[in-house]
Amino acid sequence: MAVGIFDSGLGGLTILDAVSNRMPSQCFIYYGDNANTPYGVRDSDDIYKLTTTGLEKLWDEGCDLVILACNTASAAALRSIQEKFLPNGKRCLGVFVPLIEALTERNWGDNSPPREVSVKNVALFATPATVSSRAFQRELAFRAIGVDVEAQACGGVVDAIEDGDLILAEALVRSHVDALKRKMPFPEAAILGCTHYPLLEKSFKESLGPDVKVFSQASLVAASLQDYLERHPNMKGAATASKFITTGDPKKVSDRATQFLKRKIDFERF
Repeated sequence: MAVGIFDSGLGGLTILDAVSNRMPSQCFIYYGDNANTPYGVRDSDDIYKLTTTGLEKLWDEGCDLVILACNTASAAALRSIQEKFLPNGKRCLGVFVPLIEALTERNWGDNSPPREVSVKNVALFATPATVSSRAFQRELAFRAIGVDVEAQACGGVVDAIEDGDLILAEALVRSHVDALKRKMPFPEAAILGCTHYPLLEKSFKESLGPDVKVFSQASLVAASLQDYLERHPNMKGAATASKFITTGDPKKVSDRATQFLKRKIDFERF
């Protein structure tokens, strides 16, 4: 048994890398649905079906706790999964919570009324499905008031990353940042609302400029997961090695993963 990490493709490797660095003795089973990536252009029903298929596989692998390291799945499917799909003894956590905790500087368990926070103008970069779900704005509204969120759907970025074309991906980032700035010229903070995007964090920061604070999820999720496992040690599992599973071509996915993480990664076919 290990902790499961689910993603539509390679983006969740940014989360895996961060949690592995923070908890080197913890074992993980990574599931990448590379055959069906990207999720960001799919409808909510399709995302739900693909996500639950991945969860069932990770449960079969012995994972009692699964991190949805995919903002699109977290936005479009997590609430329904938690309400009607989880078996007893299983837990599924998304990646929005640590981000909103950091942005609002308040713990998720703080159920006091929404209040003003220091940041007023926030740029959200995400997939089309995450943007259309408005899940980030909905969750933020429970905890903060007076925050203007301008969302930019970053079409094509995930596809370029999955294809290994980082030059195209960087060009698309610059284009999407320009489009966002036409709508919100002076954002104070920017949310990289897709776990693929930390691979291009430098490009986002350069395009946004030094005055914009960029929130990237990997380190925030890692810290949150460590805290969760310290409070729920029964969820850590007893596996002795991590494992990587993909619905795509294992060699191609392994090569891309090795390229991104700069260490050897070997995927097995789902």
